[in-house]
Amino acid sequence: MCVFRPLALLALAATLAGCATTTMEVKKKGPDPMHVAMYGPHPEERFPLPAMDISRVDPQYFRQQVAYQTVEPAGTIVIDTQNRFLYLVQGEGMAMRYGIGVGKAGLEFEGAAHVGRKAEWPRWTPTQNMIAREPERNLKWAGGMEPGLTNPLGPRALYLHKDGKDTLFRIHGTSEPWSIGKAVSSGCVRLFNQDIIDLYSRVPTGSRVVVLQHQAPASEAMPMAAADGLMPPAAI
Repeated sequence: MCVFRPLALLALAATLAGCATTTMEVKKKGPDPMHVAMYGPHPEERFPLPAMDISRVDPQYFRQQVAYQTVEPAGTIVIDTQNRFLYLVQGEGMAMRYGIGVGKAGLEFEGAAHVGRKAEWPRWTPTQNMIAREPERNLKWAGGMEPGLTNPLGPRALYLHKDGKDTLFRIHGTSEPWSIGKAVSSGCVRLFNQDIIDLYSRVPTGSRVVVLQHQAPASEAMPMAAADGLMPPAAI
């Protein structure tokens, strides 16, 4: 009897350990602290911005510097609507990449234009097509919506012009962070509010913009720490 008792105790201990292991809760890994800080609050804004909830966003759509081969010169914005990325070309094979959500209006323009106007906390006025398509949602704003946290354009907007005319194509923020990386029913090209603020600071009026509705060149992510000194914000 005494010979087998230690073996029995060891077996019992192993069984209990197995139970403890299987019942232990596995903590779900949250967003990277760097990304949490990147999309944190902006209390200094005219309408103080809260932090973005990035918990449901694929990390590939977070702002990051990437290797990017293109014939476009530095300072050009390249919008890859198919893959849901916006690139700010930095030259020497590099770009700052932002995740985007693409609305119906964002799929209706292709080719080259330029940033004809920039606006902080812009008013938003739906187009006649938008009102006709979703009257229950947009008709009440036919006279324009005042800027603010619920305004669909967010804290910044870039207005694309071509041949001296407004194309009605906008690059803007969003109050719906879950929509980044997706096709959405309305709007043009939307970025995280924190990302449109960053892009706005880097891009002067007159900057070239190329909108692609097909496969764009592949890019490779680089550590964000390498991005800090490559392209300081442009004077506005």
